[in-house]
Amino acid sequence: MSIADKFGDPAIRKKIVHGLLLTFTLSVIFLFFTDGFTQQNGHYGFWSITPPLLAIFLAFYTGEVASSLFLGICLGAVISNKINVVQEFLIPSIGTQDFALILLVYLWALGGLIGIWTRTGGAEKFASWASEKMVHGPRSAKLFTWFMGIVFHQGGTISTVLTGATVRPIADKHKVSHEELSYVVDSTASPIATLIPFNVWPFYVAGLVIGTNELFSTTQESIAFFFSALPFNFYAIFSILITLLFSANLLPWIPGKQMRAAIKRAREEGKLDRDGAMPMAADELTQNKVPANYNPGLIDFIGPIGTLLGVAIIPFLYTYFILDKGNESTLLIAEAFVAAVLAGILIAVAKGMKLQETIDGFVDGCKGVTIGAIILAFAVTLKEVADTLGTANYVVELVGDSLSPVILPGILMAFCMIIAFSTGTSWGTYAVVFPVAIPLAWAIVPDPFFLTLCFSAVIGGSVFGDQCSPISDTTILSSLATGCDLMDHVKTQFPLALVAGSLAVLSYAALVILFV
Repeated sequence: MSIADKFGDPAIRKKIVHGLLLTFTLSVIFLFFTDGFTQQNGHYGFWSITPPLLAIFLAFYTGEVASSLFLGICLGAVISNKINVVQEFLIPSIGTQDFALILLVYLWALGGLIGIWTRTGGAEKFASWASEKMVHGPRSAKLFTWFMGIVFHQGGTISTVLTGATVRPIADKHKVSHEELSYVVDSTASPIATLIPFNVWPFYVAGLVIGTNELFSTTQESIAFFFSALPFNFYAIFSILITLLFSANLLPWIPGKQMRAAIKRAREEGKLDRDGAMPMAADELTQNKVPANYNPGLIDFIGPIGTLLGVAIIPFLYTYFILDKGNESTLLIAEAFVAAVLAGILIAVAKGMKLQETIDGFVDGCKGVTIGAIILAFAVTLKEVADTLGTANYVVELVGDSLSPVILPGILMAFCMIIAFSTGTSWGTYAVVFPVAIPLAWAIVPDPFFLTLCFSAVIGGSVFGDQCSPISDTTILSSLATGCDLMDHVKTQFPLALVAGSLAVLSYAALVILFV
């Protein structure tokens, strides 16, 4: 079903109208009975969490994410008394270098590269080769996806783009539903980036915790603590293991009725999406249009992917290990994606394709990710709204300082799950929670091991919330790269992720009881 068709559905239109009325009613009722929204201690109380909660509720209720995000932004504008949504929120949010990077790398470069592959047939050629050499059915296709997620461990968004774009043609050929594929891609993105931290994550977290405790006096000490806490990052560990078992068809029971239905539908009917689904990737990204006189080859796929990995990883490894520059090491992500697109075009032209054909493929690919660009723009803007309202500050304030050591790691993890789920960002959650969580944990039990557990709980809880949130860039990009309906991905992934999260909370409680 196209976007236009979905908005033309009377049931969807009715739900969106209900959402508009709910937003308007909430605002009017409060303004009528009070003198307005009052800010205290950097937040607006309960109203600070209503915009992301409204956006998430409407996303589940209507199944249409873009309008749900926009309604959340509008409610935040009313609460903060900044009614000019465009000037106050949209322009400051999407007119930033970070959002420009998202457009350039994760949308235009990704979409353009996939669009080029629809002209060269490179991805399909690689899928055929991989099918013959490594993949022989749905099980091995999912295991291959899991393995590629481990290989591309540089970060959440990077991993989802690289893994999704690489494995989708293979998985599609072997009837792996897009719900399964997007789950495996998403669950081996940020979790593995926190377990194999040869990336920017340790440096970012180190910058947040310096000075919060005597153990974090310098950047080197903070990074060393990050590495020492890796064995206790239980959410990431359980997430990776459960995803592996899921991929190998070894889970004794798959939580979530919708995921079980998706697996049955794909295997028995060959339908990769449910009837009525609105996949994030448009037809421009999935329909091959190889010219009759062009002979697709492995070089059409391996050339751009090899260029991407080479430009991104080799300078990083050289500056990190050879020159020993640490947090000054070079990571050329944007340059790598642009180079991959250029490599794809040059290879196609060198093999005889007309330049106009390759450019047409690039443009078609960019068209295919337009809806993703719109959703990401609104998601980034809603995060700006949440910052303005002090959403995270309010949730932090709800946690008291008289907590039992047994439950504190679990409380911190659940707390981070809620914040990250509501705001769609793990890094943003770290920035808010770590300055409070570290002193709080040390005040309750001044023990390095207990601090390690609480530190790891914040890392894992934030990744869980980010991974499961429908307004998270990794969630959106996982759906985009695998061609899955966004809300189908969210609904089928959540039960499996919740199992990993629950096991992590229980593990923290058990270790506190045994050793603290």
